[in-house]
Amino acid sequence: EVQLQASGGGLVQAGGSLTLSCAASGVSFGGRAIGWFRQAPGKEREGISCFSSSDGNIYYADSVKGRFAISSDNAKNTMYLHMNNLKPEDTAVYYCALDLTGYSSSKWYCDNNGMYYWGKGTLVTVSS
Repeated sequence: EVQLQASGGGLVQAGGSLTLSCAASGVSFGGRAIGWFRQAPGKEREGISCFSSSDGNIYYADSVKGRFAISSDNAKNTMYLHMNNLKPEDTAVYYCALDLTGYSSSKWYCDNNGMYYWGKGTLVTVSS
């Protein structure tokens, strides 16, 4: 059974940094698609950073480009979201996700919430 466990959320002041972690069990990251998504209160879930083995690219939404970075440690089956220069509008529940096929592009996975497995989410609150 594939399980994803996100952690690292919390309260941070605007301009601060935070790193989210997502540990996967029951699956290895190699040859897959991974990504981070978020859902702010009253808004739809959006894909903010995705990587797919099909194109080998990392996609970032415009809202986080230059401030956030996705990475993974395949040996630990853990992915990370490094967030810098946080803004109040970054306040949301953050979800990690994984797709076993990796057939589509990185951008497609983010644009379409196209991952199959999802973690439960971790709340990030950015105060002004």
